[in-house]
Amino acid sequence: MRGRGRFFDGLTAAQHEVAVTLTEDGLAVKIEGPSLKAPLHWPLGDLRATQDHADPYQMILTRKAETEDESPRDPARLVIDDAEMIAWLKDSRPDLYRADVRSGTGKKILRNTGLALGAVALMLFVILPAMANTLARIIPLEREVAFGKSITGQMERFLGGTEIGDLHCNAPEGVAALQAMTATLTDGEDIGYDLNVLVFDHSMTNAFAAPGGQVVLLRGLLEDAPGPDAVAGVLAHEIAHVVYRDPTRVALRTVGSAGLLSLLIGDVTGGAVMVLLAEQVLNSSYSRDAETQADTYAIDALTRVGVSTDGFAQFFDLIKELQGDISIPEILASHPDTDGRSARSAENAATQSNTRQIITDAQWVALQSICDGRG
Repeated sequence: MRGRGRFFDGLTAAQHEVAVTLTEDGLAVKIEGPSLKAPLHWPLGDLRATQDHADPYQMILTRKAETEDESPRDPARLVIDDAEMIAWLKDSRPDLYRADVRSGTGKKILRNTGLALGAVALMLFVILPAMANTLARIIPLEREVAFGKSITGQMERFLGGTEIGDLHCNAPEGVAALQAMTATLTDGEDIGYDLNVLVFDHSMTNAFAAPGGQVVLLRGLLEDAPGPDAVAGVLAHEIAHVVYRDPTRVALRTVGSAGLLSLLIGDVTGGAVMVLLAEQVLNSSYSRDAETQADTYAIDALTRVGVSTDGFAQFFDLIKELQGDISIPEILASHPDTDGRSARSAENAATQSNTRQIITDAQWVALQSICDGRG
């Protein structure tokens, strides 16, 4: 093997015209030229070809060498234009394009990955929640209301609506019954918002609260509930989340978390943000303390207006029935134990007397029919 090339020492801009030959023992290439102080010997096993050049008819060689870089490479370069030499090197040197890493790089990568994951976890579970709590207290009311309406609109699309208002149930007598129930529960109370309570035409047995006083009941809840007092308990529970600004904190935290995750997974369009936000609001995954606080508010509200909390207990029994035999350890669940919530409401009902139904039977029928004739 014999050819000519150009050698760059990697330390200066000087170019050296050199002859390249195989040493007599066949274990290295010898690089020599008039401008080099002495011939250089590069072991064949250490030869590495770079792939970051544009000319397909030349090969740029370097050699494996211990350095402080992650990729251990000698800074010197040998440029070969001889086609036969290039062909020989490709055929005879299996490690020519091997990607070498410095000793200890794997451990360093694992350590840095662990630190990065720790930083992300710190941001997701400590810094963002703290920021969300602060922002929830200082965000102007009108902006919070606008934010909540945008989330409610997104939820409507998430549940199958094609445009805002597409799922709204607004049969007049049903709306009047819902307003009567809301007015009874909030009479004399400082809610802090002008409540906007809606019913969406969807079969899911659920309800949720969004920032700025937005509360949505789903048609499935009205259909499956054992009675109006059960719906009143759920409505009072969601109103409690509004009063304590739980939806605002959760939404701010979710937007921040999803935004961070979107950057990590490359979702620059923000689609993941809205999907996660919609799922988060629909699941109402507040902390267990927030859920317990909302239950307390609901029980107190029903007791204050003379409505038995037994209906609220029956609603939890319904939820358990819908969940089937799935049992989630309380310490792992975002919501408190369903049996415990039912028992708490039932125990309070046992202490009540002279209770009344939250709305009349006729109003209850109207409320259950609020989606009839929609559209």
